[in-house]
Amino acid sequence: MSDIIKLLPDHIANQIAAGEVVQRPASVVKELIENSIDAGASTVNLVVKDGGRTLIQIIDNGCGMSAIDARMSFERHATSKIAKADDLFALQTKGFRGEAMASIAAVAHVSLKTRLHDEELGTEIINEGSKIISQEAVMAAPGTSISVKNLFFNIPARRNFLGTNTTEYRKILDEFLRVALVHPDISFTFHHNDDEIYNLSGQGLRQRIVQIYGAKFNQRLVPVNEETDLIQITGFIVKPEFSKAAKDQSFFFVNNRFFKDRYFNHAVLNAYEGLVPSGKFPPYFLYFTVPTQSIDVNVHPTKTEIKFEENQAIYAIIRSAVKQALGQFNIAPSLDFEQERSFNVPPLKKGQTVQMPHIQVNPDFNPFKTTSNSGSNNSTGLSSTKRSNGFSNIQPQKGDWENFYGEIDALKQEDNPVEENEEFEPQATTIESVMNDDFIVERKKPTQINDKYILTSIKQGFLLIDQYRAHCRILFDEIIAANKGITQSQKLLFVEEIEIDKTDIVAWDEILDELNNLGFELTRKDTILEIAGVPVNIKDKNPQRILLEIFENYKNTMQSDAISIHEIVALSAASAMATKGGNKLTGDEMEYITDALFASSAPQISPHGKKIIETFTLEEISKRFN
Repeated sequence: MSDIIKLLPDHIANQIAAGEVVQRPASVVKELIENSIDAGASTVNLVVKDGGRTLIQIIDNGCGMSAIDARMSFERHATSKIAKADDLFALQTKGFRGEAMASIAAVAHVSLKTRLHDEELGTEIINEGSKIISQEAVMAAPGTSISVKNLFFNIPARRNFLGTNTTEYRKILDEFLRVALVHPDISFTFHHNDDEIYNLSGQGLRQRIVQIYGAKFNQRLVPVNEETDLIQITGFIVKPEFSKAAKDQSFFFVNNRFFKDRYFNHAVLNAYEGLVPSGKFPPYFLYFTVPTQSIDVNVHPTKTEIKFEENQAIYAIIRSAVKQALGQFNIAPSLDFEQERSFNVPPLKKGQTVQMPHIQVNPDFNPFKTTSNSGSNNSTGLSSTKRSNGFSNIQPQKGDWENFYGEIDALKQEDNPVEENEEFEPQATTIESVMNDDFIVERKKPTQINDKYILTSIKQGFLLIDQYRAHCRILFDEIIAANKGITQSQKLLFVEEIEIDKTDIVAWDEILDELNNLGFELTRKDTILEIAGVPVNIKDKNPQRILLEIFENYKNTMQSDAISIHEIVALSAASAMATKGGNKLTGDEMEYITDALFASSAPQISPHGKKIIETFTLEEISKRFN
């Protein structure tokens, strides 16, 4: 039998390695920007076209490379970041994987221009699919410029599985922001399709957050500062009232490296307990400094998951630091058990003087004396006392205490009236009195329970319907059925405005037409979204809140490319516009939801895949009384 194990050619091995490093255009951006940071750049410019499919260009003013280093950078397992295995556990740099440049060049057309600051000429290398096409000395600016074109040109299957240009752009934007937030001292620019998205000057962390998310963020930020022997925590959290439905503004950094951690995220949310409603998430920007030997950054290929030696202790420190910040800046409600609330009187107005209270007391008043009120059907003073609004209507009378217990009996009769000469029957003999037609005959009208569920009868028992999920299903089917047909709109008396984040501009533009088809009349002017009209079915609601809720729901769903934008917007709009639990419904509204639900495409399941109806049969009910 002949030997079957063979060494792979270098270009195939590079393509396999590229699959681990270069998953999408955002992966290229991450690797190249991190290399610029490690090169000591104070200015980094990112240029992207068509979501990174056509062009990704990084220009920096870092240290640059010599001609030999420029050539070596395209070789596999070549790096300047580590020299021995122990260096992997004491990393002070970002990019350290030697196969990064080689992997990128294996699946794209790469042009590299670089020059050392003390040299007059630089070097240009053209690499296509791991093949060096040319290398020559050229005029170049100090630093490095790398252009990556036609990504995955030689792997059509990988290129076909990329998302839309908008989806890939959002992924690139995420990577850009993660680096920009952890290096506020470095100036960044970001251009997409010749449009300037960001121009960030090198300033402090608070200014960097405001540059990215807008001036409104400045008043929302609460500083966090905690230093222990185990970890140092700095950064900012956001006031609870500005929590969002999406988690896109939640950032952890350790030793200037972004990472994700559900366990630590739970520590932050736990610190906000009681301050943030369910389903909302407070933005935060937390920076950890720990000894490099106490973490392992090689847990995940993309280095976004990091293992901590003392994760339980760090959890407690994070929770304590966030709680302390909320309390220190009077964000969390506090109880002062030493304060006497009865002395909390409002301050006097200008010119107002304190007046002694005037109290009228009747020294002859006896509450147990009968009162004779002409024209009254009440024969006891206690009964008339109960009906009076105060002591001023009671006239004092002299007498004795003989009628006291008689008056108590009279009050009992008033609270539980029975006809004269009629004996009081025990409860067991009065069951027939409550078995009226509503209970004997099948109920025709639905009933609301706890302002959340709709109960309606069927021949076999009754149904319990979740009103919010049912309304979601109804609205979702209506929007899908309308497709591109424009829903009737209601003009607003005054145009309302929403200020949107720069990071959300592309996402808003992506769904603007869909929202207008729903009946909104929206126009975006830079970072201002103008609302001139709304669908007729939400004219009495807050259009700004509805739109923001639609958008937050959309952002939580838009990561999937498996369904169309129209379906995502329909799902988001249905979730935002549906009648939520806690809203009281009229009989007509309950009947509409019940009838429309059973006429929908899937009455049992909501658009989110949750159960809508719970059935209770007569047999099940009977068993509960056995």
